Amino acid sequence: MQLRALRQELAHPRTSVQVCLLGIIAGVTSALLIVLFRLGIDWVQQGGISLLSALGLSAQWIWLVMPVCAVILILLIAYTTGFKHYRLGIPFVIHRVKQHYGHIPWRTTVNQFFGGMLALAGGFVVGREGPSVHLGAAGSSLFGQALKLPHNSIRTLAGCGIAAGISASFNTPFAAVIFVMEVVLREYKIHVFVPVMLAAACGSVITRIVFGEGNELAYFSFSSFSQWLYLYLILFGCLLGVLATFFNQLLMSVMKLFSKVSMVWRLLLAGILTATGGALLPEALGANFEDVNALFSAHPTALILLEILLMKFLLATFAIGLGIPGGIIGPVMVLGMLSGAVLLLPVSHWLPVDDFTSSFALLGIAGMLTAVLHAPLAALSAVMELSYRPEIILPAILVIVPAYVTATQFLGNRSIFIQQLDFQKLPYAITSIREALEKTGVLAAMETDFKLFYDAPESALEKVLSENPTLTVIQQNKFELDIKYSWVHYDVSLDRHAHPISYQSMQGLSAQATLAEVYELLKSTRSGAVYIYAEDATEVIGVITWNRLQSFLQRAQF
Repeated sequence: MQLRALRQELAHPRTSVQVCLLGIIAGVTSALLIVLFRLGIDWVQQGGISLLSALGLSAQWIWLVMPVCAVILILLIAYTTGFKHYRLGIPFVIHRVKQHYGHIPWRTTVNQFFGGMLALAGGFVVGREGPSVHLGAAGSSLFGQALKLPHNSIRTLAGCGIAAGISASFNTPFAAVIFVMEVVLREYKIHVFVPVMLAAACGSVITRIVFGEGNELAYFSFSSFSQWLYLYLILFGCLLGVLATFFNQLLMSVMKLFSKVSMVWRLLLAGILTATGGALLPEALGANFEDVNALFSAHPTALILLEILLMKFLLATFAIGLGIPGGIIGPVMVLGMLSGAVLLLPVSHWLPVDDFTSSFALLGIAGMLTAVLHAPLAALSAVMELSYRPEIILPAILVIVPAYVTATQFLGNRSIFIQQLDFQKLPYAITSIREALEKTGVLAAMETDFKLFYDAPESALEKVLSENPTLTVIQQNKFELDIKYSWVHYDVSLDRHAHPISYQSMQGLSAQATLAEVYELLKSTRSGAVYIYAEDATEVIGVITWNRLQSFLQRAQF
């Protein structure tokens, strides 16, 4: 009874204690999954290095072997779960959230958990936020599916899991909330915003308990700029927009060029390229922020910075483009940091490099994230939260806006996620009517005051309707192999030969459905009704007519 009341409440698109509690549960569940994932990365990497060291391999040979071994293990896991379930990462999650209410197949989650762990431990230039988003969405949505909650609430739970996953990965709860709203859900609704915030807070609390208070960029300080430098920041943003566009184009070119190649050979090629790049330039491996900080602390020359930037650029595009199960945001942030340090050099005569390298690195993150993902607000909130300095807001805006305008208007660059979705033929756009109706579950709209008859004669039905013309009447007809339901009502057409009683066949919908499914069934005739069932498809618990659906649609739009 309590579970039924919970489902009834969650069908409504409104903020409630129940949805807040579910947001907390989703946040805790997803955060624990991400913590396990992060600990697994360290365990696998340290175990692999120890094993190869025990075999007598030098550090250079270890990083030649690690990427290839990681690929072999990733392929074994993909073979075990089925190669058709190798759809991973943020673009896939966006597709599932938009088209399937956030339902994430569990086999893809297995591939993402172990594949992402091996890829990050193996030194590939990929980020952990892609697996974090996938795992966070899966953990929370599977919880909603287990309770058979309405689909609209499962989508909200998926958003909560994504926010908790990003927050647990980077310890940035505010940026996580903005990312979910700006990139994944692409809308701001208060009844979604509140539980997502709670989930992000839970993710941050848990990651701080396990990994400490600070984030990985806490050591990047921000120094205030003189106002004359603002003009250079505009140019700085434009250059980052160009670099981001080139990154997106190269990544998509790699995906298209190798699209016909077997996944086995694509992943092996990625492993060989990463191993070769690591042997030539070990600093180019991985997308670890601490490695970048160590590099800046060593005061590298301009040539070394350029070499590492170029090598990471190539290794990231080939690893992601060839299908290594990792995220794109981590590499983009690292490329932004390195690009910022390189673009500081032209003004290093007026600015001390040691004092402003961290500042330009943070601004590089803002510009690259904006232009690559088309998420300016998420980029701004990320650098503000990572730096713990509100003074960065104005300089970051002066970088973000020209980076975004340069990439979109002058170079025609689109969000990398949207380009990947289009290339993979994964639909993500829905009509405005469907978007409005998907927010309400059928449990919130159905009529429960109806009368059900079993093979009743027409005279009995006509008598009931004459006594109460507004009553919803359903007729059940049992056949040898099936049971059919009809909506019985007066025929109000103007046809003088019309029969006084009209029978319209009804289709059934699960209590988990939303009004969007009702609309799909009735839109062709613009009339009729559907019946709602709970566990048993023959147990009618409610009815939704076309007129009732229209009233809810008008309420949603206005």
